[in-house]
This record gives sequence, C-alpha cells and structure tokens, in this order.
Amino acid sequence: MARQTSYVVQVFNAGRGGSLKPDTPVACKSEAGALRMAERLAESKLGVIAFASSGDADLGDYDDEPKIIFRAGKLPPSFD
Repeated sequence: MARQTSYVVQVFNAGRGGSLKPDTPVACKSEAGALRMAERLAESKLGVIAFASSGDADLGDYDDEPKIIFRAGKLPPSFD
C-alpha cells in the first residue's frame, strides 16, 4: 500500500482544575478542509490544532512529526 496522508482537527476545551480536555478528533478529507474547519472552530473553542500525518499502514512506517496546518488558542505542552 502507498503512503497516505491523514488530516485531523483536534479541539480542546476547559477541563477540571484549569486543565485542557480534548474533544474527539475530526478527520478531514483535505488540507484545505482541515484548515477551514480549524479556523471556524477557533472562534468558539479554547484551543484548536489541525495537522497532517503521512504513513504506510502496511509497513508501519509513519512520519516522526506531523505537519502543523493551523494552531490557535491554548494548547497542551506536547504541541509546542
């Protein structure tokens, strides 16, 4: 199987004690679609990040670091 790219938008809301609580990640069909969704969600959410990750599931070969498409608001330290 060839390498495939997945586009994901992850939203964060306020959790208990000031922590960040992730919502369910949303898969998008394209980079442009992920960017549009992230920009729209950034208006109402505490934090939003959109990223792309490529890999070959058959070989278990994935990118070491995802490509960040969009980031806004408060995000966990792992996204710094």
